[in-house]
Amino acid sequence: MLTEKFVCATGLALKLHATQLRKGTQIPYTSHLLGVASLVLENGGDEEQAIAGLLHDAIEDVGAEAARTIRELFGERVLRIVEGCTDGVPDSSGQKPDWRARKVAYLAHLEEADPDVLLVSASDKLYNARAVVTDLHAVGRAVFERFTAGESGTLWYYGELARIFQARLPGPLSNEIKRTVDLMSIAAGD
Repeated sequence: MLTEKFVCATGLALKLHATQLRKGTQIPYTSHLLGVASLVLENGGDEEQAIAGLLHDAIEDVGAEAARTIRELFGERVLRIVEGCTDGVPDSSGQKPDWRARKVAYLAHLEEADPDVLLVSASDKLYNARAVVTDLHAVGRAVFERFTAGESGTLWYYGELARIFQARLPGPLSNEIKRTVDLMSIAAGD
């Protein structure tokens, strides 16, 4: 069962990301965080993994200072999972390292990541892949203009994610990622 810690984490996630929107939409970013936590729970995750799902973008989007708060409120395991889902921390000017270098490093990290990180990351990537497929059907290939890597880089990245999750986290979640990424490629070809 979920406890008051989950409620606290939900509040923190809503506070940290209150003003953000999903790329190219008017959808509050917090819908993504709630969706990731939901996918974690639906795929056998425990409360700490679900909390990490709520907070998986906190360091990446808010900055390294969020790590201290996460550790203090939710402990080392939650922080380790959140750090394991972080593929780039903004510098003092708010800039992240080069997209391709970050993604290549993150993919290499997933090849070695522990099961906690794989579950939360896979839930995140499935949520994102589903959103891309939905938007491809709604607005067409213009959806790729939202992403730094454009169409080819986005398709490459999701293809690599699907391959890694199939190998490292076999089961229904990785099968759904593969199916969704295949749909993304098909829809992009339309």
